[in-house]
Amino acid sequence: MAFDPALAQRFAAKLIDALNDAALGLMISVGHRTGLFDVMRDLAPAGATQIAMQAGLAERYVCEWLAAMANAGVVVHDPACGTYLLPPEHAVALTRAARPNNLAARFQWIPLLGSVEDEIVKCFERGGGVPHASYRRFRAVAAEERDQTVVASLLQRILPRVPGLPARLARGCDVLDVGCGSGRALACMAEAFPHSRFTGVDSRARAIELARIDARGLANLRFEARDEEDLEQGGGFDLITAFDAIHIQAEPEAVLASVAGALRPDGIFLMQLIAGAVREDAAHPLATFLYTMSCLHLTSVSLAAGRAGLGPMGGERVARRMLAAAGFAEVEVLALAHDRLHLYYVARKAQAL
Repeated sequence: MAFDPALAQRFAAKLIDALNDAALGLMISVGHRTGLFDVMRDLAPAGATQIAMQAGLAERYVCEWLAAMANAGVVVHDPACGTYLLPPEHAVALTRAARPNNLAARFQWIPLLGSVEDEIVKCFERGGGVPHASYRRFRAVAAEERDQTVVASLLQRILPRVPGLPARLARGCDVLDVGCGSGRALACMAEAFPHSRFTGVDSRARAIELARIDARGLANLRFEARDEEDLEQGGGFDLITAFDAIHIQAEPEAVLASVAGALRPDGIFLMQLIAGAVREDAAHPLATFLYTMSCLHLTSVSLAAGRAGLGPMGGERVARRMLAAAGFAEVEVLALAHDRLHLYYVARKAQAL
């Protein structure tokens, strides 16, 4: 194959853009964590001194951050006046007020994943994985991610997509959340539907301890430290949910079979999984990010814990196969506009009457 100088030049230019974009990602994470985007959302064009004072931050660092944001076109700089402005069209993707559309929160994954690069490189050389404890701030970032994609959208965007489900919850039914983590999604439902009964299960005792602390004193909500493969059988639940939890299990197929056994004949299983299989869909807008997340965290943590190392990237084809093997005869896949990272699976063991 003949060497193409023009192609080489275009590729080098692409890498330069990538380097700038990577740096921008780090600075967006800083802007989110320090609250600078939220402060600037409510300000008219202002100088660095005023912005730093409003945010309660050191002006010298704010100046450097503003220079990066201005050069990247995130904020508008007026050199004559020495002012900076966050346009409202940018604020709708960068501020906490924009939840669930706040993309700035998602940029926190970049420094978090980068913090384990040395350990991941060793895994490339010797195999194995990186333990969950090595990922600093993971719980905080993951909780914020779930708050955006699930908690903030559960009542208005997710549950109503399942015909009859909100009405069923309003009448009163039994709900189980598998891999409940912080329990915020379950608490949101328990507060909205006081006639239903909600149980959260997670194999991590620390997660259950924290979920109980945050349970808001709701009488219809309880949490159990239990292996996800060992759910109560006998069909006691009308709705079982699993938000971004199945792919990290040691034996995902066994967990799904346990879910099927815990579900009533006319029950519903609502599962959120990363929208993977980008090998088959290179046009996915977050393909590179998703595989990076899979490589640097999800697969690695699973392998470190002696689990299957399935990763999240099997996609719809693999998810449907596992659901069918677990006994789910009817599966609907939902792509929701607010959450481009995930797909939502509505599964039933049989046609509901």
